[in-house]
Amino acid sequence: MHASSRTVITVDIIVYPGFKAMEAIGPMSVFEYANLHLQRRGAGPGYDVRVAASALGPVRSDTLMSLDATKTLNTLALPDSAIIGGARHIQQALASGGALVDWVAAVAPRIRRLASLCSGAYFLAAAGALDGKRATTHWSVAERLQAEFPAIDVDADAIFIRADNVWTSAGVTAGIDLALALVEEDYGRDLALEVATEMVVYLKRPGGQSQFSAHLLSERTARPSIRELQAWILDNLHQRLSVAQLAQKAMMSERHFARVFQQEVGLSTQDYIEQCRFERATQLLAELALPLKTVAARACFSDEAHMRRVFMKRLGIPPKIYRERFATTGVTA
Repeated sequence: MHASSRTVITVDIIVYPGFKAMEAIGPMSVFEYANLHLQRRGAGPGYDVRVAASALGPVRSDTLMSLDATKTLNTLALPDSAIIGGARHIQQALASGGALVDWVAAVAPRIRRLASLCSGAYFLAAAGALDGKRATTHWSVAERLQAEFPAIDVDADAIFIRADNVWTSAGVTAGIDLALALVEEDYGRDLALEVATEMVVYLKRPGGQSQFSAHLLSERTARPSIRELQAWILDNLHQRLSVAQLAQKAMMSERHFARVFQQEVGLSTQDYIEQCRFERATQLLAELALPLKTVAARACFSDEAHMRRVFMKRLGIPPKIYRERFATTGVTA
């Protein structure tokens, strides 16, 4: 049910030393823009946003910026929504954040909405608030979160997830996605879309957080021999690249190579090759006015239908729609 124009929804952005600045400012900006658009409608502000912490005063982020906490954590004076961001050094923040974990444990059953952004999911996990629930976090800590808290169903690809009154999101900018979803729940899709348009972001972005660059995958690889092979693959996508061929090039047995590649890259060879072709296709679609068949050929897909299947699997939209959303050439056909 959407909030009425007379309802003011309280939101606490909860910070602690070392919190990620963008994960506080992003959602804060969403709610501020929502207030601006509600005022333009003559409805008055819809959100009362406060910065909360264990103690009053300035709290230093992971950048040069600090936020001034004007509210202390209180189990009696609960906001409608509480949002806890992540930290670069989440284990260190968790070790010194016992008061925040205790607060989460006390309020989770009673608060209207409890949200974590990025690695902030660790505070919810440590408090037991995610037990038996599906949740997400930044892809870089998802595997560790699952291992340390097996009662949680961790989805490492989701941008954000709602499980009852608990919301979790992926890293950094995904906090904006989650905040927009809260605005949509509170005041409807039209307002959320107005805010997204003002901020020049998508109300619902296509795909999940696993859609990161093949070049970044290469940079994360520890073994120089595998990094070199990844670069070679990028230059030879036109070939029918088999595990046997790649293993021979890496001077390993097929079985050992497949295991090492999966361990180093986080993808099988075929998934990595598909990622490379997909990424090349997205770049061509965004930058050049080429027919889809030509894009498929230049991206080294077997044909246009193959390219479409990959786009549907990875983004849930066909290449034509991707081009309409992201093209910089003005091409829409």
